[in-house]
Amino acid sequence: MRGRELTDMLNDVITGSIAELLGGCAVVVAVALVARARGRRRARRGTAQGGDGAATRPAARTYTLIGTRAPDGHLVLVASSRPAGTVITWQEPASDRRQQFELTDAVLSDGTFAAEPLDWYR
Repeated sequence: MRGRELTDMLNDVITGSIAELLGGCAVVVAVALVARARGRRRARRGTAQGGDGAATRPAARTYTLIGTRAPDGHLVLVASSRPAGTVITWQEPASDRRQQFELTDAVLSDGTFAAEPLDWYR
C-alpha cells in the first residue's frame, strides 16, 4: 500500500506543477509580445517624426554622374545610400581614368540626383 500512496502523491504534485508551468510560459510569451510591439512602435514613431536616423537605414538614391557617358553613350547612373557631400570615385570601364564626384541633394528632371564632378572646379 505504501507504494500506491507514493504514486498518487507524485501524480498530484506533477499535475499541479504542469498547470503552473503552462501558466508561467503563457506569461513569458505575453510579456515578450508586448515588448516586441512597443519596440516596433518606437522604431516607427522615431522614423515618422524624423528621429535621429541611427535606427533606420538611409534609402538608396540614384545619382547621375554629370558630364559622363558610358561607352554605349548612355548616362552613367550610380546608386548610393551615402549622404549629400560624400565624394565618390568612378573609373571609366574602357580606361584607367578615374574621376571624383560629389553627391548632392539637387534633383534632376529625370528624378535622379546630381553627382557633380570635382575636376571641373579645380
